[in-house]
Amino acid sequence: MIDAHYDAQDIVIIGGGLSGGLAALALAREGFAVALVDEQSPAAMQAEAFDGRTTALAYAAARMFRRLGLWAALGADAEPIRDILVTDGRRAAPGRKGFVSSFHLHFDSRELENGEPLGFILENRHLRRAIYDALADEKGVALLAPARRMRTDFGKAAAFVDLADGRSLSAPLVIAADGRHSPLRAEAAIKVNQWSYDQIGIVATVAHERGHQGVAQELFLPTGPFAILPMTENRSNLVWTEAKAAAPAYLALRDDDFLAAVRARFGDYLGAIRLAGPRWSYPLAFHLAQSYIAPRLALIGDAAHAIHPIAGQGYNLGVKDIAALVEILVDARGVGLDTGSLSTLETYQRWRRFDSASLAFGTDALNRLFSNDFAPLRFARDLGMGAVNAAPPLRRMFMKQAGADLGRLPSLMAP
Repeated sequence: MIDAHYDAQDIVIIGGGLSGGLAALALAREGFAVALVDEQSPAAMQAEAFDGRTTALAYAAARMFRRLGLWAALGADAEPIRDILVTDGRRAAPGRKGFVSSFHLHFDSRELENGEPLGFILENRHLRRAIYDALADEKGVALLAPARRMRTDFGKAAAFVDLADGRSLSAPLVIAADGRHSPLRAEAAIKVNQWSYDQIGIVATVAHERGHQGVAQELFLPTGPFAILPMTENRSNLVWTEAKAAAPAYLALRDDDFLAAVRARFGDYLGAIRLAGPRWSYPLAFHLAQSYIAPRLALIGDAAHAIHPIAGQGYNLGVKDIAALVEILVDARGVGLDTGSLSTLETYQRWRRFDSASLAFGTDALNRLFSNDFAPLRFARDLGMGAVNAAPPLRRMFMKQAGADLGRLPSLMAP
């Protein structure tokens, strides 16, 4: 029997970021009573200074946003990715000539039978705004923010969550959406396979003279990939992977000198460029939870996995986690099963962990393959890119992978 002083919910979600907020909305739309807990206030999370990064939203993930009614608020700020051009090279440096391989990969969205763009580039602040505006109108979500979780007890029939302000919650299931350093994951004694890359991600937005035509570019350099992602208003987002030892010096440069370093990688194909926002940086690391579940607990998003940004799939993995978990919980409720039982949650783990692990280790291998200047390996990988580019079925398979459209799709993401 549940103590009466606990506010009973169907599901408690800890972490109100892009994954936790989306999960709360999707579950509430299916009739679940959801409590969403986060230490930050919604206003702080939606401020531009909170997170200046962008997200590459795969086309299958965008279907979920449409089905949840979010696209009307996002469409004007979403830049479609029509083409992706991948090349291998090295930047010109003192005493060394620059190099760009004659082999490349060109992914053209017109080759896909669905007629959809390969994805969309969205600023994270716009994603948060759309999700939180929808949550404000969603009666099935109790938004507790700012609120700090103090402890969670996992009982046989329910989990009990105590907050620092004295409020208490109970539910058959708690969802951990509390980030890559997830305290809930640690408290559940779920081990993690993890390592740090000797790389830093530098993120900046530039405005440019000429239009990008919806083309995303990824140039593989010895220190890591340099991605140019199309944004609205003749802007592009740069995701620059740099060696950890060198990154602080680039981040400390004055704007003019930083732009010069960008131009050395960016080139002049879009004409004159200027910075159109602040610079951001974050260390790159890999982690994969050895289990996505524990009694009365399910992990989603960064709590379950964090991968190298080389393929832009990190958030899309989390979206697929959410869509799969929602479908499993709806099915379990429909036949009268306990939505928080291990037997229910094991279905979620079987569906999601192998898919996540495959992509996580695949992106890790890609980064190690391309982040070097070893000539024989460079020659072999360039031949491989050329072979894929010359084989339409292989090209389309990689495009579907980039669109999060391979494997078993949850109904929220299905065509």
